[in-house]
Amino acid sequence: MALSNLDRRSFLRGAGASALLTAATFEPAMAKVPSVLMRSLPEDFDFDSPYDRVGTDCIKWDTPLATYDGIQVGMGIADMDFRAAPCITEALAKRCAHENWGYLRRPQRYSQAVVDWNMRRYGLEIDPESIVWTTGVHPGIIAALQTLAPPGTRVVMNTPTYNGFYTDVRFAHNVAEDNEMQVVDGRYQIDWDDFERRVRRSNVFILCNPQNPTGNCWSADDMTRMGEICLEHNTVVLSDEIHCDFVSAGEKYTPFASLPNREIVDNSLTFKAASKTFSLAAMKVAWYFSTNPTLLARVRANTRADLTTLGMEANYAALTEGDEWFDQLSPYLDANHNFAEKEINSRLEGIRYTKAQGTYLAWLDVNGFAEAIDAAGIAARENETAVTQVTPENIVQRWFANQAGVYLNPGHSYGTGGTGHMRMNLGTSRQMIGTAIEKMAEAIARI
Repeated sequence: MALSNLDRRSFLRGAGASALLTAATFEPAMAKVPSVLMRSLPEDFDFDSPYDRVGTDCIKWDTPLATYDGIQVGMGIADMDFRAAPCITEALAKRCAHENWGYLRRPQRYSQAVVDWNMRRYGLEIDPESIVWTTGVHPGIIAALQTLAPPGTRVVMNTPTYNGFYTDVRFAHNVAEDNEMQVVDGRYQIDWDDFERRVRRSNVFILCNPQNPTGNCWSADDMTRMGEICLEHNTVVLSDEIHCDFVSAGEKYTPFASLPNREIVDNSLTFKAASKTFSLAAMKVAWYFSTNPTLLARVRANTRADLTTLGMEANYAALTEGDEWFDQLSPYLDANHNFAEKEINSRLEGIRYTKAQGTYLAWLDVNGFAEAIDAAGIAARENETAVTQVTPENIVQRWFANQAGVYLNPGHSYGTGGTGHMRMNLGTSRQMIGTAIEKMAEAIARI
């Protein structure tokens, strides 16, 4: 069924929706397969044309539309708005042509694809026998927590950090131990004294590399120091490197498993997936590995992955044939960061953005804007009767949704240090980013 036949009424309710549709010509989200199968290489991929995902039950667009009237630009959850790499669609179409869906075996080629991608891109050598498949990074981390951190024990995180870690920690019946980072000249740095104090009383440290939402690409020196402290206090490092392929120009991603100190590396597990790189979150495939066979065996014993045939085929195609698509996407996203930094800092009064070193996410400092609309005061008044606590960031989120039709993620959900911030997803067409900033600027001007 073509997207044009899906129900768009909720999308068009907003007063400014017609202006958005005039400014942006959408491509159909459910394109017919034959045109993809006719592709030829090499190819120039189109990341500029806004791609309509409305009505496909995607969280990034349809959830905000179900929550607020008039949403025009969804810039929340971290997946991308681009048409999938053609090699993925082709592989899925080819497999669907075989009309049988019995049990899937996983031959060595799947693990080898992971090994080859990491060697090709980063020079990282991974033993294919050490790769453990999961239905996502979350199930892998939860398996590690259930193995290494008895219920009630603390789990250290550098905050603000990915809010999904908190759900993992709660699911495993652990306690989050926030190591709040310090901001120096717009960049986040580790408070080392606080980090060691917290590691000393914890079993596990969850590292986010590159860091979501701050965009930090951790240096080898920083990670070595983290690793030394964790090793000294018998705290295992769980390194989530799902955003590792997104690195800004002039920056570098260093795999934790590439550190020269083997003892430090042996005290860790690394979690990865192609779900960010190729926007395959719905395919539910990820993996983890370790150089420590004993540690790996312990966590593997608590891991069960029921993987789908289409998920494995999509990931295999991405990792073996997707380099060209991603190599064109990466500089496009880097330019998105440059564009957003310039436009936000020059046009959005009370909001500042320092370009991220990695990820396709922008971490916005909205303290000045929140003060201008008295977000703290509004939240305090609402909390007098609210069942669920309201934060100033909730007020900022609601204000931009209602006044500008732009949906952002509230900073408080990313833990200690997230107050006064919002997260903006730049994994979309530059035209869509421009539309969002324009709508936000117009709304701010009306204050």
